[in-house]
Amino acid sequence: MKITRRWAVAAGLAAALVAGTIAGVGTAQAESNGGVKVMPLGDSITEGTQVPGGYRIGLWQRVVAGGYRVDFVGSQYNGPSNLGDHDHEGHPGWRIDQIDANIGGWLTRYQPHTVLLHIGTNDILQNYSVSSAPSRLSTLIDHITSGVPTAEVFVAQLTPLSNSGQENAVRTFNAAIPGIVQGKVNAGKHVHLVDMHSAVTTGDLTDGIHPTANGYDKMAAVWYNGLRSVNGSIGNTGSPTPTASSASPTRSPSASTSPSRSVSPSPSQSSAVIPTDSVPPPPPGGCTATYTIINPWPGGFQGSVRVTAGSRAISGWTVTWRYANGQTITQFWSATITSSGADVTARNVTYNGALGAGASTEFGFLANNPGSNEVPTLSCYGG
Repeated sequence: MKITRRWAVAAGLAAALVAGTIAGVGTAQAESNGGVKVMPLGDSITEGTQVPGGYRIGLWQRVVAGGYRVDFVGSQYNGPSNLGDHDHEGHPGWRIDQIDANIGGWLTRYQPHTVLLHIGTNDILQNYSVSSAPSRLSTLIDHITSGVPTAEVFVAQLTPLSNSGQENAVRTFNAAIPGIVQGKVNAGKHVHLVDMHSAVTTGDLTDGIHPTANGYDKMAAVWYNGLRSVNGSIGNTGSPTPTASSASPTRSPSASTSPSRSVSPSPSQSSAVIPTDSVPPPPPGGCTATYTIINPWPGGFQGSVRVTAGSRAISGWTVTWRYANGQTITQFWSATITSSGADVTARNVTYNGALGAGASTEFGFLANNPGSNEVPTLSCYGG
């Protein structure tokens, strides 16, 4: 899209704190290239405080490089010239309830096909009824899916905070999100989980709250991974098969569902794991992997796998296991996961394949299980 207007934003905006301050940004100027309407929705992390444009810069660049046509929509407008579409719905200082109070009008006006939701940080920073924040998030998601029933809604677990007490609250809030998302999926809604917390570290924060440029770019990669894995969420004009893949502009994995319709947890939700005859992994060694069941519920659970390099650095890793109780993975993040019957193979994505000696990374997933849920034996291959 060619931009014919000059863009300007007050320098003081970049210093606006997420908590407690509702800072104004430029009014949207209705940029459009006729592509799929995508609404970036949230607070100052969506707006891009400290780095105007935030994750939207890297996401736009990946979308363009992938050959997709999207139209960012929203009532707000900011970002640099290398962000091809400046529209968004990021409101510095806003909590879940404030977004919820306005969401109906925004959805009616812009009719997004895809919504990228990262919200809840200010509920924690402002200590605003934190224990009921997950319930408010669930209600907000319901209002989004009611307002635009055919939209694909990507719900992010929050990025970390440097303050240890607030970070504990973030982790508690994040732990509730997979169950919320699964409940919407079971009700036939087009809702997908995105794990931002694992992608961004406190070292990627510029002020203990907002990401650095590199941190925002990590967020962009995770959003792009999720979008690529859900058929039609950003159109179908990128690579020939927009399935779960790597974090690069040409292929990327996801925290959300895959376009494959072969295994489906609900009539409208497809499985993130694509049954395939995968390439055989390299000989074992070079890393170890630990499997953890984080958050179980009747008929399903959230799982996590920590991959740790051995005594030497590795440039990539593959983890394999076999389920013994009929478990099936439905969504995943920070890895590319494929399945063949009960056999599961997880491979690194671009941003977490290289590990120094003794260094670790994690990937996660949601899964269905019909009964018992034994922890499988894992094999890790690093090279």
